[in-house]
Amino acid sequence: MLAAKIPSPFIMDSTLEAQVEDLRHDLAGLSALEIIRAVTERFPGRVSFSTSFGIEDQALSHLIFANELPVRVFTLDTGRNFQETYSTWNKTLLRYSQLIEAFAPIAASVEELVSKKGPNSFYESVDNRKECCYIRKVEPLARALAGTHIWLTGIRAEQSANRQHMHPVEWDAGHQLIKVHPLFEWTWDGTVAFTQKYGVPTNPLHQQGFVSIGCAPCTRAIQPGEDFRAGRWWWENADAKECGLHTTAHQGLDPVVEKLPN
Repeated sequence: MLAAKIPSPFIMDSTLEAQVEDLRHDLAGLSALEIIRAVTERFPGRVSFSTSFGIEDQALSHLIFANELPVRVFTLDTGRNFQETYSTWNKTLLRYSQLIEAFAPIAASVEELVSKKGPNSFYESVDNRKECCYIRKVEPLARALAGTHIWLTGIRAEQSANRQHMHPVEWDAGHQLIKVHPLFEWTWDGTVAFTQKYGVPTNPLHQQGFVSIGCAPCTRAIQPGEDFRAGRWWWENADAKECGLHTTAHQGLDPVVEKLPN
């Protein structure tokens, strides 16, 4: 297969478990800005943030850049992003004049996938879609996170049923690091209000009914009353709608086990 096999889950020892529990305790009740500041002080030079230029990530980018916090910011350029996403990326660079590292998929892997299965194989089966996600997103993410101890994300609890079972601080077994979600308790309306208050550049697709924005072929606008994730991989069953970046196994301290193709 083109994609790697699932790695054996990393089992936390008592020291790691205590570290996660301590961080959960210490960050409880803090604002998003206070959370980011606290982890950068505790883990200097080991905090990274992955942005996909959606509204949540733009809010986090503003907090990081406007307050000059020592967080390494990066993005995954899958090669299938919307032009509006690339435009938002450029506007963000112009607004804050801060580095955003770009990680692309391995060209040979993309070439092999497209040569064997064509450019739209992800529509044909969940396994094919996860294979494409692995090549374009999961593998580049692993390279981007090398050396990171704290991974900041823009995850909010209300984004999907799966994410409501996550915790603002959790152990990521696949990448062997701690994930922190500073906006976990934020609402959609609150996030919109924040970006408007501070004039944060946002993806214009949000104004067209796109709530969760990923690759262009795999994302559509949602209809009133639909789930936040309904626009992602809309041709699949709802329980399959994760790409492997933020899939949580509900056991122990909610370790994240990446669901990659076999």
